[in-house]
Amino acid sequence: MSSTGELYQHFGVAVYTRSYEVREMADLDWLKARFDVMQRHVKINKVYLETHRDTVMADRATIEGARRFFADRGVETAGGITYTVNERNRFETYCYTRPDSRAKVREIAEFTASLFDEFILDDFFFTNCKCPACIEAKGDRSWTEYRLGLMAEAAQSLVVGPAKAVNPNVRVIIKYPNWYEHFPALGFNLELQPAVFDGLYTGTETRDSVVSMQHLQPYESYQLVRYLESLKPGANFGGWVDPGGAMTIDRYAEQLWLTVFAKAPECTLFDFRSLQMPLHPMQRAPWQGDRPAAPRAWGVGVDFDRMIADYRKEDGTFVPEANFSLAAGYAFELADAVMGELGGPVGVASYRPYHGTSGEDFLHNYLGMIGIPIALQATFPSAAETVLLTEAAKHDPDIVAKISAHLLQGKKVVVTSGLYRALQGGKPGSTIEDIAELEVTGAKATVNEFLMGWRTRVASKGPITIPHVRYMTNDSWEEISGLTETTGHPLLHSAAYGPGVLYVLTIPDNLDDLYKLPDAVLARIREVVVADLPLYADAPAQVSLFAYDNDTVIIESFLPEVTDVTLVAAKGVAGVCDVLTGEALQGEPVLDWRQQPTGATHFTAKVGPHMFRLFRFTQE
Repeated sequence: MSSTGELYQHFGVAVYTRSYEVREMADLDWLKARFDVMQRHVKINKVYLETHRDTVMADRATIEGARRFFADRGVETAGGITYTVNERNRFETYCYTRPDSRAKVREIAEFTASLFDEFILDDFFFTNCKCPACIEAKGDRSWTEYRLGLMAEAAQSLVVGPAKAVNPNVRVIIKYPNWYEHFPALGFNLELQPAVFDGLYTGTETRDSVVSMQHLQPYESYQLVRYLESLKPGANFGGWVDPGGAMTIDRYAEQLWLTVFAKAPECTLFDFRSLQMPLHPMQRAPWQGDRPAAPRAWGVGVDFDRMIADYRKEDGTFVPEANFSLAAGYAFELADAVMGELGGPVGVASYRPYHGTSGEDFLHNYLGMIGIPIALQATFPSAAETVLLTEAAKHDPDIVAKISAHLLQGKKVVVTSGLYRALQGGKPGSTIEDIAELEVTGAKATVNEFLMGWRTRVASKGPITIPHVRYMTNDSWEEISGLTETTGHPLLHSAAYGPGVLYVLTIPDNLDDLYKLPDAVLARIREVVVADLPLYADAPAQVSLFAYDNDTVIIESFLPEVTDVTLVAAKGVAGVCDVLTGEALQGEPVLDWRQQPTGATHFTAKVGPHMFRLFRFTQE
């Protein structure tokens, strides 16, 4: 508990402290001055005290003194380890091949277990070492194959096993970082390691998608929590965010509340030092001035001016206490106020094998950003009515058979053009062409207009280059076509197989071009892919929908302007209301091309820039 006895009602908040700052905690006055400010802004229930980073070790006496300090304030402590030799040298890791390096890794784990009943490994329990010993040990194997085996072995023999030998009660947690598509190449083994560790943790720091080197889409802060939960159900203990790349405070806050919207039980703030970094007037986003005076007219978001009102100096700058801990506390209060209304997360069932990598890196996050709620899992979701598969699924050698079996049950499978291309050309009887004779060719087309049905033509927000899909007339059907001057190219294609339907979704060469698709095209794609849910959002790209199993949805806009959103509800939905304001949305029947009611209803709303709204729908 915090010193006031108050905590957030629906999640815990922890602060991670690097070994550099842990060493400073030998001066308890230094610690008190900084932690008191932090705790005024954020309801902190745990602090992780790191024992090692960059060969810098915190000593036992300092750690024990810090633990007493936090215990006196009702705050839990746990240990942390970062297995880097030199983080500044492109994250130089320990070598898990050489005996001297392996001995040091073991020694650090044993020391940490002697101090704590729980410790977490920061992002860096991987290896990028290519020293002569590693090269020799690798032999003829690929680096991926070698490192997957090496790090699964190291998890047990160098970390968890030695730690539990010292302290049988210790709980050892591995934090997996945000670059999950590339895990296998560096040795993060999602198939074997979760069984070794007592729990997992999720890197939800998506930062800025443009100026940060990883270029991750905001939706990943939600999606990755759910994926890792599928690896070890009930043992994904939290998400982890830092203020790096926070060009605006809105972007920092979004990472925090998306983490808890995914039902992460704890959110860790990295780190003790970063939370003391002062806010800057330039972190007030340009769209802040466009927000309404009524705080909830268009949803919930960070009101920058209100947040720093008590901390602004006469010259427009802020007092030192206006730091990232202030922003974190503000964001958590917004999230905690809505979490009690949410059930369990649900979404479109999708499958990424444990070591799946592809040319469609992080595509699930882009799909989430075009309004498709993703429920990514590490095993094939055979119970789902609709399954969405990207190119990563090619790493399952039985994937064609699983697709066929699913369709023969009268269900739907949506595959991307990247997956179809990877699976085509196999042996008859075991190839994707046995389901639908298509070909994702090497030809490309740059389109800027789309045709849906026989008549509806809509323009995109710019030119989009897509692969050309060749098909057999009357064996399969174009649902959406991308148009060039004299011809068309399938964007969404369908083919019957037994009682089921296979859809092929063509993915642009540049994934960002998904955001250029016309709103009507996006709506049609969602109509197919999100059909198992009671409603979907008809909105521009970069507006996401988060769905829950108690008839609630969150609509979040990552756009810099007020956006019109239409919730399209299937037959049987009687009404939709804003949970926080009580506003009932006006419903109108959805008409088909003949202007006849389809049985569905649409409800319109506005969402403010970088804000979210919470809706509940009622069944007839």
